Amino acid sequence: MIWANDVVQGVALGGLYALLGYGLAIVFGVMKVTNVAHGDLAVVAAYLAAGLVAVGHLSTPEAIVLTVPVFAVLGYVGQRTVLQASLNRGAPTALLVTFGLAIVIESGLQQFFTTNPHNLEIGALSNHLSIGSKITVSYLDVAFLIVSVVVLIALQVLLSATPLGQQFKAVTGGRRAAELSAAGHGHLFGIAGAVAMVAVAIAGTSYGLYSSVDPTTGMTQLLLLAFEAVVIGGLGSLWGTLAGGILLGVVQQIGTQISPGDQLLAPQLFFLAMLLIRPDGVTGRRQVA
Repeated sequence: MIWANDVVQGVALGGLYALLGYGLAIVFGVMKVTNVAHGDLAVVAAYLAAGLVAVGHLSTPEAIVLTVPVFAVLGYVGQRTVLQASLNRGAPTALLVTFGLAIVIESGLQQFFTTNPHNLEIGALSNHLSIGSKITVSYLDVAFLIVSVVVLIALQVLLSATPLGQQFKAVTGGRRAAELSAAGHGHLFGIAGAVAMVAVAIAGTSYGLYSSVDPTTGMTQLLLLAFEAVVIGGLGSLWGTLAGGILLGVVQQIGTQISPGDQLLAPQLFFLAMLLIRPDGVTGRRQVA
């Protein structure tokens, strides 16, 4: 039953890791670019929500709700300006630009907020749910899994059952195909950036509920977890990202059970093993879907 408890907790925690990966998967699936600033942007979302709570005297749920549309606007504007200009020069340039953005964000957070960690709290989610006599899981982890599935379904409907989703698929078929679509690739990329940033905002604020964040958390933890979930699941596959996140969560919990020092090592070893055994991920997908 100890192992069963670890698996249940790992599956629930995997929902958070999948949330971290959705935005990265969308950007790669539509634009074929790895956003190196992904983790740092998630940290900014957590800082923004924490600031709204502290300065605006809002509740944590209210702060999270306000953070999401702000990031949607930032995603569209940022894509149409900075990232689109770099994409016009090629994917390698866009990769370097996002790396530079990550450094700027991290340095800016350290300058204005120091290295002190920040976090968000929702008291009602601090309790634990018991399943039988041996299995316990926190309400917060269960909430992560539920939110992750809801976000995944919403993204899947958007991408598979709407005209916008068909236009995204045209983009993945090449820029010429996108230019022939009604909206044009620039506007489509902007919408994709907005959708990705909505996912980033939800992921960043969720991680702020799970653990404290500081200016270095984005590069050293969040980007790594998001990248691993996406790669394990299959580049660009949203369902694969959920599977990858769950696998990471389960492996982490089992590693912790074997040895507390293996909590961080076990997922990295698993990631390396997956790269060697199945480099295309568990789904073998390489486009957003």
